[in-house]
Amino acid sequence: MNIVVCIKQVPDSTQVKVDPQTGTLIRAGVPSILNPYDHYALECAIALKEKTEATLTVITMGPPQAKTVLRLAMSLGADRGILLCDRAFAGSDTWATSYALSKAIKKLGKVDLIFCGMMAIDGDTAQTGPAIAQQLRMAQITFCQSVSLSGRKLTAKKLIEGGHEVLEANLPVLCTMVLPQDYASAQPSFTQIMQSQDKPLETWTAVDIAAEDNLVGLKGSPTRVDRVYAPPQRERGEIFQGTSAEMSEKLVRILEKENFIK
Repeated sequence: MNIVVCIKQVPDSTQVKVDPQTGTLIRAGVPSILNPYDHYALECAIALKEKTEATLTVITMGPPQAKTVLRLAMSLGADRGILLCDRAFAGSDTWATSYALSKAIKKLGKVDLIFCGMMAIDGDTAQTGPAIAQQLRMAQITFCQSVSLSGRKLTAKKLIEGGHEVLEANLPVLCTMVLPQDYASAQPSFTQIMQSQDKPLETWTAVDIAAEDNLVGLKGSPTRVDRVYAPPQRERGEIFQGTSAEMSEKLVRILEKENFIK
């Protein structure tokens, strides 16, 4: 069995600031981490790998320093790492990113199970995983809290509003994982880190995955980010007191002041 986990290196969201002049994220001096949702997806994949003796490959798209998260993944138990790195990928939105990742997955050959985090904390779109499934014409189960395997059948506990539902799907299938409450990510031991140095880590370009030029990077991105900005700080809230009529009057005056009503 072959399992693939798509991961992403992201800036630590607790330390990200926005340049007020350019509207872009200030990444200088901000530490990068493995996207927490992807970290949990990786742990779920590793748990299945240990039970099924599957081969586990991790893939990420990014600059050369993104190898750091691949090494972390291999330290935790992945067998192989692949970095998609090429200037042709620059500016890719979620659709172009999913196209590149799906082409890399196709190059691997037969893949039985794909894991992705529900979303990346630097984008919050939750689009890349489902888009990969669409590109590969593969069944998908999103917002999974946990998964299990019985032969070629996967059972997933899917988060829904007000509770959860249990779904089954025959492999191949793609799952996106949500974070459990009070989640603490696993960290490798020194021995695991040293052992991972002997595992293969490859870098693939757009040519290596036979990607079409007009489907990656800005050319292949149907969306554009115009600017990123921090929302204005809200004024301190006010607690109304008085009769129902008095509070209604105060509310109407506030709505008129904010031009919500005339």
